[in-house]
Amino acid sequence: MDFRDSPEEAAFRDQARAWLTANATPRDPAQVEPGVFEHWPSAEQMQAARAWQRRKFDAGWAGVFWPPEYGGRGGTIMQQIIWNQEERRVVTPPAVLLMGQGHVGYTLLSHGTPEQKQRWLPPTLRGEYAWCQLFSEPGAGSDFAALACAATREGDAWRIRGEKIWISDGAYADFGFLVTRTDPDGPKHKGLTCFVVDMRAPGVSVLDVRHPNGGSHFSHVRFEDLRVADADRVGAVNDGWRVALTTLMYERFFVGAWGSSGAFGGPQLRHLLELAAKCERNGRSALQDGAVRQRLAAFAVRAKALTHMSYRVLTTVSQGGIPGPEGSIVKMEFARMSQEMANFGLELMGPEAMLAGTDAPWDGVFQAALLENPCMRIAGGTDEIQRTIIGERLLGLPQEQPPPKGLPFRDMPRGGGWRSPLGDDAPRRSGAF
Repeated sequence: MDFRDSPEEAAFRDQARAWLTANATPRDPAQVEPGVFEHWPSAEQMQAARAWQRRKFDAGWAGVFWPPEYGGRGGTIMQQIIWNQEERRVVTPPAVLLMGQGHVGYTLLSHGTPEQKQRWLPPTLRGEYAWCQLFSEPGAGSDFAALACAATREGDAWRIRGEKIWISDGAYADFGFLVTRTDPDGPKHKGLTCFVVDMRAPGVSVLDVRHPNGGSHFSHVRFEDLRVADADRVGAVNDGWRVALTTLMYERFFVGAWGSSGAFGGPQLRHLLELAAKCERNGRSALQDGAVRQRLAAFAVRAKALTHMSYRVLTTVSQGGIPGPEGSIVKMEFARMSQEMANFGLELMGPEAMLAGTDAPWDGVFQAALLENPCMRIAGGTDEIQRTIIGERLLGLPQEQPPPKGLPFRDMPRGGGWRSPLGDDAPRRSGAF
């Protein structure tokens, strides 16, 4: 693989960098970066994010890869990646609109009707709509196809009952991309259907999920007789598994794009190096201690490996393929390494590790990371599901015991069991359906 830009890509990068330099402040590499899983954005931050998005839209830089008829630039996927890399070099408002312009937007481009695309995509690119992805459920977080949130057809509309958990951006999203169970009598992968739902409609309640660090990035969303028009269904009835796979594919793509910018481990390693230079170990700078240098070198190697593994994800997508287990490796390894880096930083601090907030070295960034990193091991697929993917698809290990082929979802063991949307006496077993 040649990691250098082609002449055309280099010209595009220069053009993007010139616009960003003229319209934003360069990011200070020494600046402590905020955590991902902190609080909901304030009203001022949301306003700033929408204004920044509108500014990009007016200048033709929003949705580099999106078709022009929906407000995009009509560029290539590599140009989108280059733009993402360059935008990371400058200070921007929180990326609270990323989901709509990312995997949800791409899913609508792939599976939405022409009317749906015109209705939702241009406003999303202009920063008017924030989105969330409504996939995970209590009892089915790591087994996506086991979801039980039920949608029942009622004429030209659907009635939805159920709940979702670990929903990023759910608290302030205008719309949600929802996957539901529409046929409990079919196999679990066959009876799913996708919808776009108004997150402020009657029947939708969004509850706060507090993190160990006190943050509230995730939400618990409940649907109680929410009515959704059939016109808001995305894809065919009971074809939601295929539609949702598109969303997950682009989610992995954005993980790769993010990792290729050096975001995975790079900032944390920089903070660790500066911390080691100021801390003492055996009467001298920790940076001069052989054992500390070995551990820092090991982190540097792992961070570089993640960057290059991210390039593999991007290469697969740019060639029209679907990312394989390399995306799972990147996601799981980054979460683990971030946790180990935070622990090592606290180890270097010694007693000062007991401090927090502005009283602590580096304004408490390592203490905050210690409490935040467990969230990283849940978001975007838990470590357990990533290990399953790697074990089965990369290492060729035997698959987990599959259910009998054709077994109706209603009869499958599941933590919560099937709950009829109408509250009737749908058959249940003890601890199962």
